[in-house]
Amino acid sequence: PQKPGLGQTQARRQEIHLGLPCEWQEPNYLIHHPLNLFPKRTKELKSVVPSAPGWKLFGKVPPRENLQKTSKIIQQEYEARTGRTCKPPPPSSRRKNFEFEPLSTTALILEDRPSNLPAKSVEEALRHRQEYDEMVAEAKKREIKEAHKRKRIMKERFKQEENIASAMVIWINEILPNWEVMRSTRRVRELWWQGLPPSVRGKVWSLAVGNELNITPELYEIFLSRAKERWKSFSETSSENDMEGVSIADREASLELIKLDISRTFPSLYIFQKGGPYHDVLHSILGAYTCYRPDVGYVQGMSFIAAVLILNLEEADAFIAFANLLNKPCQLAFFRVDHSMMLKYFATFEVFFEENLSKLFLHFKSYSLTPDIYLIDWIFTLYSKSLPLDLACRVWDVFCRDGEEFLFRTGLGILRLYEDILLQMDFIHIAQFLTKLPEDITSEKLFSCIAAIQMQNSTKKWTQVFTSVMKDIKEGDKNSSPALKS
Repeated sequence: PQKPGLGQTQARRQEIHLGLPCEWQEPNYLIHHPLNLFPKRTKELKSVVPSAPGWKLFGKVPPRENLQKTSKIIQQEYEARTGRTCKPPPPSSRRKNFEFEPLSTTALILEDRPSNLPAKSVEEALRHRQEYDEMVAEAKKREIKEAHKRKRIMKERFKQEENIASAMVIWINEILPNWEVMRSTRRVRELWWQGLPPSVRGKVWSLAVGNELNITPELYEIFLSRAKERWKSFSETSSENDMEGVSIADREASLELIKLDISRTFPSLYIFQKGGPYHDVLHSILGAYTCYRPDVGYVQGMSFIAAVLILNLEEADAFIAFANLLNKPCQLAFFRVDHSMMLKYFATFEVFFEENLSKLFLHFKSYSLTPDIYLIDWIFTLYSKSLPLDLACRVWDVFCRDGEEFLFRTGLGILRLYEDILLQMDFIHIAQFLTKLPEDITSEKLFSCIAAIQMQNSTKKWTQVFTSVMKDIKEGDKNSSPALKS
């Protein structure tokens, strides 16, 4: 009878590999099954294979029923049973060279059956050969497809590296030496939009942010030494009760609070954790800033901004850029938790939100989902916590070019990118999704969505809309934002 269950592809592979005959029959060499399923046939063959003494247990030596058989004994049993003599095939008929070298176990398919098994029929051999050729062709097809994919990825990578290299030459030789003249030209702005080469990124950031505060490296060392003295005094304080009379700014300047936040800064990189190469540098910059601006103090989210600057600038230059960056009106309003100013930024954002994404805007309105629920985290860290680091740096590139407007334009670009998904969600799921964005977000997709956002309401641009909002919003309107109530 036909062997059951061999209709599937995997079973056919096993049939070909094991060399089983198509018209499956019970081979004679299986009659000595260890489980003794065929007692009659076993009894008949006792004369052919005599029992041998087995292991000794409690003084008794049972017969060994399952003696290992050599291929010669199996062949003799088969010949005695069927009366057929199996002649080994001539060596010349064996296939030695393959056009396509498969796995070793697959290559056995084309080999002739062992001498102790029945030879394949012509039809069966042809069918096996055809199935083998199909498997080889499929393997070749997969390999060619993967090779093309690898080639395409490498080609794109080489092209990107060539673009970065050519852009770096332009930035170093043409733009940076003539910064004030060329920074606002159309050519430079277009090159800027494509992303800054990593080798010049820190320098361009420093020039774009500027140094209106006139901070020098020597001033940084002065505030760093003050921070170290303060940390020493705090470390000598044994209990929290002794700190009750200390101001909020001094509390936030303490070693323990900053240390706790540093451990949460880019934890997957491990370079800012304790023992990492940039742990002490990040700690120093944050501590020095709390002494430089005690009115602001240390606020959660600062560590991410300082960390990104450290990755692109030297320590003193990173501090200078950090202090000047946080002195910008938008950052200062958020880090000082100026509710009135924050509401004006949110109201301006909603004007452009409704202008660009009206359907999603109404969906958010139906759930009373206000911008502060997701924008605060994005603005506090300048997207460095919400987006992949390389993508966040590219957002920083254009942010240094366009200012605070681009931060809100990026937020609208993210909402546009995931508009279809967000329209299917309720309040809780929207808040969770925007708090932790997907990790597979790419710069090409995001920046194409950002480019589609129009930062112009009727004839008014961002600054004009923001100015008109500042005139309209009254102090009592701060209760309209549920997040700011708390």
